[in-house]
Amino acid sequence: MRFVLREKPFQIDAWVVLPEHIHAIWTLPDDDNNYSIRWGRIKGRFSHQLAKAGLIAHQKDRKGYDVWQPRFWEHTICDEVDFAHHVDYIHYNPVKHGWVRRVQE
Repeated sequence: MRFVLREKPFQIDAWVVLPEHIHAIWTLPDDDNNYSIRWGRIKGRFSHQLAKAGLIAHQKDRKGYDVWQPRFWEHTICDEVDFAHHVDYIHYNPVKHGWVRRVQE
């Protein structure tokens, strides 16, 4: 993440990493709305580091490893209510999937 933040800066407003998926809210610079390049670099670097550490051996094809789903869902936040709704969704997601009992955990 540090590498991607340095080369293509953005602000992380909310983030949850679960064993089987990730949710994030980012604020990108005013003159740059390219989520795809950031996700691609995060996924690529993460997969490369896993392979380098010997934690994944199966390479899907020459382009990468079969670690991530190929797409992501993007939603542009409309207003403060929408932002709060999505932050709450991210905070509640570990509870929803049974990883914790309470959001505070």
